[in-house]
Amino acid sequence: MTSHQPSHDPDPGPVYDVVVLAGGEARRLGGADKPGVRVGGRALLDRVLAACADAGTTVVVADPRPTARPVTWAREDPPGGGPLAALDAGLRGLRHTTARYVLVLSADLPFLREDTTRLLLTVLRTGGADGVLLTDADGRDQPLVAAYRTPSLRTELAALTKEHGALTGLPLRRLTAALDLTRVPDPVASFDCDTWDDIATARARIREHGHVLDEWISAVKDELGIDLDVDTGVLLDLARDAAHGVARPAAPLTTFLVGYAAAQAGGGPEAVAEASRKAAALALRWAEEADGEKAAGAAGTSDTSPDAG
Repeated sequence: MTSHQPSHDPDPGPVYDVVVLAGGEARRLGGADKPGVRVGGRALLDRVLAACADAGTTVVVADPRPTARPVTWAREDPPGGGPLAALDAGLRGLRHTTARYVLVLSADLPFLREDTTRLLLTVLRTGGADGVLLTDADGRDQPLVAAYRTPSLRTELAALTKEHGALTGLPLRRLTAALDLTRVPDPVASFDCDTWDDIATARARIREHGHVLDEWISAVKDELGIDLDVDTGVLLDLARDAAHGVARPAAPLTTFLVGYAAAQAGGGPEAVAEASRKAAALALRWAEEADGEKAAGAAGTSDTSPDAG
């Protein structure tokens, strides 16, 4: 059993690092390039990277490829040596960092979000365990959706290497069995895509009414390189008011102009909110004026009708 680090000791460097294992053979997908498979318009790997964008250092264990944000690349030797060998290669890529915590993630998690990764890290930092991992809908451990204390992983991987001579081919349970782990149930964030049926399920879920808008906004921000957390409800209300009070094409044009004005004002959520407020007020005034004209017209027609007077 690895000795625990103090639960509240300060970090001398970045809060956490990330190792993403993305070099598997994807046999159940017929050897397809699983990290590059798109769900909701984004590659699976990019979706995972978006959930940990504030990491100190991110190492992806795989052959290099284009990604939505810069990462450090590593590879186990020989390639295809299994998850423990890949994890060891990823940790070697972090040898120059000082973060005490590391997220270990697979590259096929379509529903992983930043709030989940932050939860894993918070539970780890405030508790005394070596790691915190998610469990899936069947209660099974998911050690590749987890946060660990970096020294704990290094110690146990070194012990396994000494015992077996190499990590190639060893299952992950050889590592997790030696660690004190806390478990957090989350059947959604732990959902991974091992088969084409899983891919189809993920694509269908993302297009459900309750998810599609958030997914689309996230995809657009990734595609445009925008890191901006805005109240989409405000923008939707503005679009509705513009469409109703002016004309339907006014909705997208107005929200575009709001974005442009916010950028001119320095950007940020506050600038978007202020520009939205001004445009929404204008749209409401426009609608009130139009409604007043309609009411006046109806009254005039009534006054000049044959039955009047």
